[in-house]
Amino acid sequence: MRWSHAFIPTLRDDPADAEAASHRLLVRGGYVRQLMSGVYSLLPIGFRVRSKVMGIIREEIDAIGGQELLLPALHPREIWERTGRTETMADILFTLNDLRGGAAVLGPTHEEIFTTIAAELTSYKQVPQLWYQVQTKFRDEPRPKAGLLRVREFTMKDSYSFDVDAAGLDLQFDRHFAAYKRIFERLGVTAIPVEASSGSMGGSDSVEFMVPSPAGEDDVAHCPACDYAANVERAASAIPSVKDDPGPDQPERFPTPGVRTIADLVEFEGGAGADRQIKTLIYMLDGEPTMVLLRGDHELQEQKLQDASGAVEVRPARPEEIHALIGASAGSLGAVGVTGPRILADLQLAERTNMVTGANVDHHHLRGVDVGRDISVSEWLDLRTVVAGEGCPVCSEPLEVFRGIEAGHIFKLGTKFSEALGATVLDADGIAVPLVMGSYGIGIERNMAAVVEMNHDERGIVWPVSVAPYEVVITVVNVDDEVTMTVAERLYEDLQFAGIDVLIDDRAERPGVKFNDAELIGIPYRITVGPRGLADGIVELSERSTGDRSELEIETAADEVARLVVEKR
Repeated sequence: MRWSHAFIPTLRDDPADAEAASHRLLVRGGYVRQLMSGVYSLLPIGFRVRSKVMGIIREEIDAIGGQELLLPALHPREIWERTGRTETMADILFTLNDLRGGAAVLGPTHEEIFTTIAAELTSYKQVPQLWYQVQTKFRDEPRPKAGLLRVREFTMKDSYSFDVDAAGLDLQFDRHFAAYKRIFERLGVTAIPVEASSGSMGGSDSVEFMVPSPAGEDDVAHCPACDYAANVERAASAIPSVKDDPGPDQPERFPTPGVRTIADLVEFEGGAGADRQIKTLIYMLDGEPTMVLLRGDHELQEQKLQDASGAVEVRPARPEEIHALIGASAGSLGAVGVTGPRILADLQLAERTNMVTGANVDHHHLRGVDVGRDISVSEWLDLRTVVAGEGCPVCSEPLEVFRGIEAGHIFKLGTKFSEALGATVLDADGIAVPLVMGSYGIGIERNMAAVVEMNHDERGIVWPVSVAPYEVVITVVNVDDEVTMTVAERLYEDLQFAGIDVLIDDRAERPGVKFNDAELIGIPYRITVGPRGLADGIVELSERSTGDRSELEIETAADEVARLVVEKR
C-alpha cells in the first residue's frame, strides 16, 4: 500500500476524553473514530489489525475441531424469556419491537440461539460438536469508556460445545483453555487464567483470561509463589484468626451519639476496633430484605453475595426500606434478636465473641455480642472482598491484587440452556438426556486494545508482527530524488513478492513527520531509503520494539527483512 493513497488520519494531539493508552493511541494513530458513546468505526488500518486478530483466533479454534457458523444478531425475545435472561441481563439488553409489534432482542451473546440449532441433534452418536462464530454483539453498557475496552457494539468469537456427559464437556473445556493460551501468546499479550464468577451465564466452572493493565476494570488476586489466581468476585484468602475474650452472659446496650460508621465507633470512647465490630448491611435480594453481616474491617463483595444467594436482582436497601424493616437507621443496625428476615453471615464471624454491633435503636450499640449465641444466622458464606497482602488460600504466601482486562472467558454451562430450550439427544440406552454445554468467548476489538495496552511507549504503538496492520514500512526520505524512489520502489515490489505486508511512505512530507507517523502507528520494521545511505550502497533498518538500527546492502535488504518478518509471525 502507498501511504499517499492510504487513509491513515494520524493526529498530533491526544483526544481530550482518552484516559487508557489504547484509546489514546488508536485514535491518534488513525485506527478508530468514535461515532457515538460506546460505538466506534474501524478505519482501514484498524480493520487490518482486527482481521489479523480474527485470523489467529480462527486458526486456533479450527485446530481443536471448531466449525464456523454465522447466526443472526436479531433474536426473538421469546427465546430469551424461556431461559430467564430477559431478567438476569435486563440491565444490558437492547430490546425493540418490529412494525407488527413483535418483541426482539439485539444479541449480547448467543447461547440461546446456538442451542436452538443444537436441538436438531437427536443421538449421542452426533456429539461431540464444537461450533463457533465471529459475530457482532450489542450490550447497553451504561458507562462506556476506555475506547474499545468498554463499548456497546463489538465483535466476539463465541464458541459452544455440545456433549452427552460431563466428561465430554471437561475435555472441550480443557482444549479451549489450551487454545486460548496459544491465542494470547500469538497476540503478544500476557493473559493470566483466573477463577471467575459465572454470573448471568450460570453453570459451574468459569475461567477468565486477564491481561494486567491499569486500564482494566476487574481486580485479580494472584499469588506469585504458587500462581493461584482468581477474580476478586470469587477469590478467597487465608487471614489470621482473632482471639476474643469470653464477654458477658448477654449483650449490653450503650449510647453512641453521633456514631454512624465503623470508623466513628473505632474513635468513640468505649467503642471497639473495626475487627471486633459486626458490620450490618440490608440488601434486597429479588425484592426480599436480607441482613448481611461482615467483620467491621471487611468489605462486601456483591458478586459473591449474588452467586451464593442465587438472586437475580441484588441491591442495597433504601433508607425507607431499612427503617420499615428494622425501625432504625443505617449506622445503628444489628442482627441480635432479629427474627423474620434472612440473615447471611461471612465465615470470618463464625465463633466470634464479645463483639460490638448496632442495637437497632438510633444512636445505640450493643457490646458483648456472641455471634453463635445471640444471632440466628440463616447461612454462613464467603462474602468478603480479598485484599492485597492476605494469605494465599493454597500456599499462605501473600497475595497481590492487580487490575486487569478480561480478554477472554470460558464457561462450563452444563444443561441450563439445553433443558430450557429442549435440546436433548438419546443416549446409548435410548434415554433422552439434555446436551451438556460449554461457552467460550473472546472479544476481538477488546483484544486489539489489550495488545496496545501491553505494547506501547511514549512515541506510540509497538505492534507485534503477528497483528500489525503492515509488517514493514519503507520511509522514502526524499521522494523528489529519482534514484531514491527507484530503490524504494524495487524494495517495495520485492517485499510484496515475498508475501510481506508492506507500506511505502511516498508522501511529500518532511522526514521527521514520516518517522513520527511510522512510530505512532507502530509498524514493526522501518526501512529508511535516502540519498546519503544510497551513496554507500545501503539502506537503514529500524526495529520498532527495540529501537535497534542496522545497515543493509541494497541488493540483499528485501531478503533479510522478509526473513526477519517470517521468523516473528
